[in-house]
Amino acid sequence: MDSPADTDRLVHWLIDSIELEAAAFHVGQYCGRWRASTAGRGLGSFHLVLHGSCWLHVEGRAPLELGPRDGVFLLRDIPHFLGPDPDPRAPLPAGGMQPLGTPGADTTGIACGFFQYRGALSTLIVDSFPDVVELRAEDASIRAAGTVFDLMLAEAGADPDLPPPLISRLAELLFFYVTRHVARQHDVVSGLMALARRPEFTALLEKMMADPGHDWSTENMARTVHMSRSSFYKHFVDASGQPPAQFLLLLRMKIAAQRLNHGETIERAAEHVGYRSHAAFSRAFQKVIGEPPGAFRRQRRSLDPAPQLN
Repeated sequence: MDSPADTDRLVHWLIDSIELEAAAFHVGQYCGRWRASTAGRGLGSFHLVLHGSCWLHVEGRAPLELGPRDGVFLLRDIPHFLGPDPDPRAPLPAGGMQPLGTPGADTTGIACGFFQYRGALSTLIVDSFPDVVELRAEDASIRAAGTVFDLMLAEAGADPDLPPPLISRLAELLFFYVTRHVARQHDVVSGLMALARRPEFTALLEKMMADPGHDWSTENMARTVHMSRSSFYKHFVDASGQPPAQFLLLLRMKIAAQRLNHGETIERAAEHVGYRSHAAFSRAFQKVIGEPPGAFRRQRRSLDPAPQLN
């Protein structure tokens, strides 16, 4: 089992590595019969219960009841909706969201919105997260997050469709509580976080992240963690779900994409991750990222540096 120091180090590394942009979409309350969803936008989303209660319905899962100061982060765009009924087949409602007001017996206050990961490393990390992450008010490990809910209530404006910008920043803060919460769980079974949770791989990951262009052959990786090649290979595949060479390729190309996204030249990004041949780097980049590095860089440079979520 990880020590608190190991967990804290992992949490700090994760929070420092994830680049996130959140945008609040609606902040208000429902009463009577209602149904709300953020599905179909191709983005991760969040739903935070400010007062009252409701049920989350996710395709293929049992209904999930949410109460005051509970929240749910849907880290990928999956079919879902929220409503006051545990039965997903309940009749569709007619009413919409109203401004936050005095909580009543049949009212539910909700902040909901979207987020996207900025930087390739963020996607690499979040790929290890489960699709749905819950924040529970009674969970002592995230009790401090309740203060953020209080701030949201205090900042909510009169128009549910035009929430103040501070709500989005508060949602980002809650996401990092989610990051810490996930890092302390033991149900992450593959990917970068699973490797980071294994003490025998912590030093290796830190060195690979710091110097991705090093000669990281399987033999050198095994030597770094003081294992035989065969033992290292088995434990690495068990933890990450993929061979070391495949993981290294993914890691290098994600790091290269992040550097290109930040304005670095293709040549310098390629050199940083260990490629001297432009052609070899281009082939590897397209295989992992899905487009050549030149097209990737041109597309990112043509975008507003701080795009707004819709």
